[in-house]
Amino acid sequence: MSAPTPLTKLFADFNNLHVLIVGDVMVDAYVWGRASRLSPEAPVPVVNVDRTENRLGGAANVALNVQALGATPLLCAVVGNDQGGDQLVRLLHDHHLPADGIIRSAHRPTTFKQRILAHGQQLVRIDSEVETDLNAEEATQLLAAYDDLLTRADVVIFEDYDKGVLSEPIIAECIARARQHGIPTVVDPKKKNFLAYRHCTLFKPNLKELREGLKLEFGAPDADRPGFETAVARLREVLTPEIVLVTLSEYGVFAQQDDQKTYLPAHLRTISDVSGAGDTVISIAACCVALGQPAAFTAALANLGGGLVCEQVGVVPIEKRLLLAEAEAAGL
Repeated sequence: MSAPTPLTKLFADFNNLHVLIVGDVMVDAYVWGRASRLSPEAPVPVVNVDRTENRLGGAANVALNVQALGATPLLCAVVGNDQGGDQLVRLLHDHHLPADGIIRSAHRPTTFKQRILAHGQQLVRIDSEVETDLNAEEATQLLAAYDDLLTRADVVIFEDYDKGVLSEPIIAECIARARQHGIPTVVDPKKKNFLAYRHCTLFKPNLKELREGLKLEFGAPDADRPGFETAVARLREVLTPEIVLVTLSEYGVFAQQDDQKTYLPAHLRTISDVSGAGDTVISIAACCVALGQPAAFTAALANLGGGLVCEQVGVVPIEKRLLLAEAEAAGL
């Protein structure tokens, strides 16, 4: 197993990577305002709007993180032929992200999540979405776009939010085609397709997803290490990934490659918002896998990055300069 490249060279090498991200994209919409009275129509607050903002979410936020690391993201997804789809494509353009892998469909809406906030508190979230699998026409178009982008990719990220773009047949086909080209695959799973990602390179669940995906009850590693490691062993038996990377929130991260197990504690930080930390972790992990880095180093760098974005309010991409400084300070 090769030793990690010197950090400055590694971070420079990120700039040469092309990262294909396939999965569920969405628009995260925010409405900020003031609530000073209740509606006469129902016992709910009336919000006077101060400002609104639309942001890239889901797999598109992973693309932002990949871009922030210096790599070139290649996004492959299906959205609606609707106003939400127009907004998403416009946001991609505004962030200088390619939209050539975005399929527009008349048969499903763009996933659109609107949050209403007042006085720093979220009052309600309104989700416009479907969770049905792609129809035959949409699946054919998605795989055609995937094939085209795969010729340029150094690594593939599967970003699954259970919104229907990734189904078992599509996952199996995409992994098989990547393997035929010798391209590694990394997975950020959700519950529905948890056990569909056989023969991926790196599989990254969190503790909750590991329990739900395997239908096993066990404690966190600090209190129930045998139970946790039994679950990881079961996961490796079913999916045969080269690397398992489990994010453990306040307990840090765990990584296993072959028989080597690595536990890394969380870094002490002022946590402002954990939203989007998983997107940062999978982006860093994908770039490290593409450059042949060992699991222990990959987990350590991803752990640093996930902690860094938790210090920021809202879903924000990683700052490469800060990540490099922290990695150097930590002696990675």
